[in-house]
Amino acid sequence: CIAVGFIASICIGNYPISIREIISILTGGEVGAMTRKVFFTLRLPRTCMGVMAGAGLGVAGSVYQMIFRNPLASPDIIGVSSGANLGAAIGIGVGGIALGAFAGGLLAVAFVMLLVRATRANTTATYVLAGIVISAVAKSVIMLLKYYADSESNLAAIEYWTMGSFAGVTASKVLSILPFWLIGFVGLFLLHRQVGLLSLNEEECRTLGVRLYRVRLTVLTLSTLLVASIVSITGLISFIGLIAPHIARMMIKRENTDTMVLSAMVGAAVMLVADIFARSLYAGGLPISILTTIIGVPVLVYFMCKRKEGKV
Repeated sequence: CIAVGFIASICIGNYPISIREIISILTGGEVGAMTRKVFFTLRLPRTCMGVMAGAGLGVAGSVYQMIFRNPLASPDIIGVSSGANLGAAIGIGVGGIALGAFAGGLLAVAFVMLLVRATRANTTATYVLAGIVISAVAKSVIMLLKYYADSESNLAAIEYWTMGSFAGVTASKVLSILPFWLIGFVGLFLLHRQVGLLSLNEEECRTLGVRLYRVRLTVLTLSTLLVASIVSITGLISFIGLIAPHIARMMIKRENTDTMVLSAMVGAAVMLVADIFARSLYAGGLPISILTTIIGVPVLVYFMCKRKEGKV
């Protein structure tokens, strides 16, 4: 499914590329200069970023839902998205959106950790409450920035960034965040056993000898690194981190490492489909969060109905 979506994503757009032309490019055959430029400059980086974003948000959402034992957990729950949004809003004013978003996401989680440490209450609820506090502060600062922003340029850029887009993705941008993405993505899979233990009751974790604070800090840092690397390039993308784990659990009826793997695959597939529609429905390209929301809401409604019937 992902392979089909990957090929379709490269082929479909304002400048169509046939499968035969793709094969010619990969095998060193002769194709038009424009086709080659579109393939390497636009389609391939955008499609690769779509797979990375969908897989990364899917895994991060699965991890958040397991360790917080909350089916509604997503990158928003500990302030990652809000911090990245604030960092990007500041970056728009000083000319460094990607760096600002990346730093904002990491700083938001750092402040969450400081709050948890200051309260000396290392519980799941404390992390959630600290995330809510940081998110509220970040949103307040963003509103202040919007109030003073230039309505003709900066304000529009802030609003557009919050809706997410792959339009500005280039090969250099993908390569710039690839190391951070790999550290977060691979690191979470290497710690899959610890992630599974964190989903247990906290007393059970201590009985099993799990160092809760250290393990939770490591897992949250890796997931934040993963999410921040994505949103620093694409902007905020809604629902993928929320619905991908639900779809994965409905497919395999359990929650373990297999769920994380399937969440990554589902997230990548949904993201590719959404991006194809985003560029097909409007010549200029629709913001990606519009499409992911349209896809995500029916899935959540279906999940709610199944929960009511006791089938999931």
